[in-house]
Amino acid sequence: MTKTKIATALLAASMTMAMAACTSPDNTPAEHSSADRTQGHSKSSSGLPAGHAEAGEKLASTKNAATGQSCVDCHGAAGNAPIAPIYPKLGGQYYDYLAHSLQMYRDGDRDNALMNSQAKSLSDQQIADLATYFGEQESHLRDLHGLK
Repeated sequence: MTKTKIATALLAASMTMAMAACTSPDNTPAEHSSADRTQGHSKSSSGLPAGHAEAGEKLASTKNAATGQSCVDCHGAAGNAPIAPIYPKLGGQYYDYLAHSLQMYRDGDRDNALMNSQAKSLSDQQIADLATYFGEQESHLRDLHGLK
């Protein structure tokens, strides 16, 4: 057997194992969240409706009834000025990361008492709007690779 055929066979086997890891024994796709599907929650960020930055900007400044805080109270204007170094910068972050994180907080699959309370009542549309808004902001993120 040639090296090319061996490499191709190994690649095919690896892809088969990777695909198998993404499905359950009954061959249904793996869940991204344990949300109550009767509430109409999407399973992943790919199932969200189109987001609207204007609505997300308004929502980011709206106080949550459960916590009395808004997104920008902790993450700062445009998501780029957190009140503490342990809070992430949201401005310029990837839409999928933001949306999926909010879904996980909402559904209780990511544990953070404040964020769980903040996100608990968010609809899929609101999550898409927030992810679009923060994702479209100028990024103040920086790559720490290579810092000494």
